[in-house]
Amino acid sequence: MGELGNKLGLNELSGGAAGISKALLAEFIGNLLLNLFGCGACINISQGLDAPADIVLIALAFGLSVFAIVSAIGHVSGGHVNPAVTAGMAATGKVKPARAVLYVIAQCAGAAAGSGLLKAFTPDTVAGKLGVTGLGKNVTALQGFGIEFFLGFVLVFVVCGVCDPNKPDSKSTAPLAIGLTVTLGHLLAVDYTGSAMNPARSFGSALVASEWSDHWVYWAGPVAGGVAAALLYVHGFSAPAPDVPSPRYRPVAADEKELKRLDGKGEDMA
Repeated sequence: MGELGNKLGLNELSGGAAGISKALLAEFIGNLLLNLFGCGACINISQGLDAPADIVLIALAFGLSVFAIVSAIGHVSGGHVNPAVTAGMAATGKVKPARAVLYVIAQCAGAAAGSGLLKAFTPDTVAGKLGVTGLGKNVTALQGFGIEFFLGFVLVFVVCGVCDPNKPDSKSTAPLAIGLTVTLGHLLAVDYTGSAMNPARSFGSALVASEWSDHWVYWAGPVAGGVAAALLYVHGFSAPAPDVPSPRYRPVAADEKELKRLDGKGEDMA
């Protein structure tokens, strides 16, 4: 396909259609579940529309959803489930542009499907706006952008840290760390912006509820923060590659020789 096609990742679409299709389906399902369970926690069936938001419940619902989803599909697609994460990976060359665009489309479609299912399952009398993200009282769009920027920043910064290829020990805890970061973000920001952290999550709710007020905040903020975090981590905080010992250096043999000296069994062959 040529050099340009390789740079854009078009070869992945033609040469590995089965793999990319599976990854896109995983991202679709992941965002469907995120909006269904996370936004579902924003609706209070028993108390109706007048019930105050239970911030802890919402934070746990989104955090646990991300934990479960990343655990389930991380090996298939990388478990992005968020355009801000995908943008950060694309900015640092870890994901090719073509794959990144398709991921974002799948994420948004999945989120819309999840919100659509939530609407179908919820009585109209208590559905409200289906968990649409919106700015809090007296919060300006610029302030909302700032909050969402740092929400996207901390999320992608943690993702980069726990998925660093030179830190293999941290990968086993990656889903938990990412889920806890999402929980933390919601505990802070639900009253400020609704705590999107995820443009697809906001898009799905906004599309089904037809509520687009200040929607740009929920794309610009997390994506800008995610890209900034990914670039900062890769160029400033990446773990160093493990040292590869020279073939002439044999630490095991040397250790064995030293043990012989210490226990008196064997000759000093220095």
